Amino acid sequence: MKVNINSVHFKADKKLIGFIDQKVDKLSNFYDGIIGGDVSLKLSNKADNENKIVEIRLIIKGYDLFAKKHSHSFEEATDQAIDALKKQLTKHKDKSRKKY
Repeated sequence: MKVNINSVHFKADKKLIGFIDQKVDKLSNFYDGIIGGDVSLKLSNKADNENKIVEIRLIIKGYDLFAKKHSHSFEEATDQAIDALKKQLTKHKDKSRKKY
């Protein structure tokens, strides 16, 4: 699976990119039909601690699944977005099984 990671207005370090890549790759265990993914890392202009934003878009046949999470660290926001995508993938898989 091809994963594109974009950081907006800052340079992400290799450790963070490796962490995100590993987490997104694990999603293929839940559903085989994942074609690719796009991850955007952003810093919000808010004054509070939860100013890190992670957006993940998974490309699957016929649909795109999307999750956007805010947190005080990119790692925590990534974990939350991955959990949301796991739920979406299981729901999509159940729906596609009922069709056949």
